[in-house]
Amino acid sequence: MPDHPTLASLAADLDAGRTTARKLVEECLARIADPAGEGARTFIHVDKDAALAAADAMDHLRKANAAPSPYAGIPVSIKDLYDIKGQVTRAGSRALEDSAPAEADAPVVARLRRAGFVVIGRTNMTEFAYSGIGINPHYGTPKSVFNRSVGHVPGGSSSGAAVSIADRMAYGALGTDTGGSCRIPAAYNGIVGYKPTQARVPLTGGVPLSSSLDSFGPLARSVACCAVLDAVLADEAVQPLQPRPVKGMRLAVPTTIALDDLDDEVAKTFERALAALSRQGALIERIEVPEFNDVLVMNSKGGFAAAESYAWHRYLLASKGDVYDPRVRVRILRGESISAADYIDILGARSSFIARTEKRIAPYDALVLPTTANTPPKIADLADDQAFAVQNLRSLRNCTLINMLDGCAISLPAHGEGEVPVGLMLAAAGGSDRRIFELAAGMEDVIRV
Repeated sequence: MPDHPTLASLAADLDAGRTTARKLVEECLARIADPAGEGARTFIHVDKDAALAAADAMDHLRKANAAPSPYAGIPVSIKDLYDIKGQVTRAGSRALEDSAPAEADAPVVARLRRAGFVVIGRTNMTEFAYSGIGINPHYGTPKSVFNRSVGHVPGGSSSGAAVSIADRMAYGALGTDTGGSCRIPAAYNGIVGYKPTQARVPLTGGVPLSSSLDSFGPLARSVACCAVLDAVLADEAVQPLQPRPVKGMRLAVPTTIALDDLDDEVAKTFERALAALSRQGALIERIEVPEFNDVLVMNSKGGFAAAESYAWHRYLLASKGDVYDPRVRVRILRGESISAADYIDILGARSSFIARTEKRIAPYDALVLPTTANTPPKIADLADDQAFAVQNLRSLRNCTLINMLDGCAISLPAHGEGEVPVGLMLAAAGGSDRRIFELAAGMEDVIRV
C-alpha cells in the first residue's frame, strides 16, 4: 500500500481482499490514540465503538457482494460543525456543550453513511468557524504537519479535518468553507481542499457562519479523492475523473489583490508552478480584475459573515458570551453595528460584483492564484492579538474573493518535498465544478516539480 493511499487505492484493496474495513478503522484509531501524535487535539470526539461496528457491517456486506459503494468501509472524519444523530454539535465551542444531542444526521453526513463511509469522529475547528488560522483555546490547537517540533498553525476553520487527513487518521474529511475554511487548512498541510458552488450541497444540519457564503466541501489526499467525496455530498453518481491535458489550458492570474503582500516562499513556489504549467503548454495570462476591489468595500464593516453570524449568535452571546473565544466574540459583535440598510446594500453590491466578475473571467478555463498570502505562521507568534489579526486576514484574503463570487475552487499542494506548504488555488464561476476538478487533476502532478 502506498504511503498515502487514495480512496481509489483503498477501494481496490478492499475489493481484492488485501485489507478490510475493520483493519482500516483500527489503524486510524491507533493513529488518533498515539500519545506522540496530534489526535487528542485533532478530534473533539472519537466514535470508536460505532466506527468499529460500522466497519464490521461493511465487511459483511462486501463478502455478500452487497457493499453500498466501492468506498464502503473507508474511515472519514466529520467537522464538529455538523449534526450526527445522538451527538452534541459543539461547533468547537464550550457555549453549546449543554445542547440536546442531534435527532438526525445532517444530510451530508447521511449521504456519506449511505455510500458506506465510516464516521470515525468529530474534528476540532476554530470556534464557530470564525477564523482562517485554526487556533482553538477550548480544545487545543492541532499542529500543521509542517515542522511539528516548532509548531505551526493548521489553518482554519477546518483545522482538525486537514490534520486528520495529513496524519492518516481518516482518508476523507468533511469541512466547511465560508472564506477558505477547506482550502486554507489544505494549503497549510499539503493536501487538497475543495469549495463547491454553494448550491451543490445542502447546508441543513450544520451550524451556520454566513448563510450567504457557507459551502460544505471535502478535504482529502488527491483531486480524485475530493471529486469522489464532492459527488457523494452533492448526491450525484461518482463518475470517473478525466484529467484535462495541461497543454491548451487557458488560465488567468489575477494581479488585483491576489498577488499583494505574499510571503517570499509563497511567491517563489507560485511562480515556479506557473512556469511548470507554461512549459507543459498552458496558456497563462496575467489580468487585472478590478472588481476584486469591491470585496474590500463589501467587507469593510464585517460584511456578510459579521452580519449573519451576529443574527444567529446574538441571544447565545447574551447568555454565554463570557465562554466564547474573545477573538471570535469580537468578530461576531462587529455585526451588531451593521444596519438593515447596510446589509441590503451588500446584497445588491454582491449581485453586481458577481455579474461583472463572471463576465471578465468568462474567456478563461480558470483563475489561478495562491491559496493564501502567507505560509502557516508559528503558533507562538500569534499570542499577540494584533499579530493574529494580521495573519488571519492574510490567510483568508484570496479565498474570500471566490466565496463572494459564489464560485468553486480547489487548493492543490504546490511545494516540493521538505519545503514549507504552499497551496495553489484554481477557481471559476459558480457551476464550473466538474471543469475545476478536470483541470486540477491534469495539473496536480505537474506543479510539484
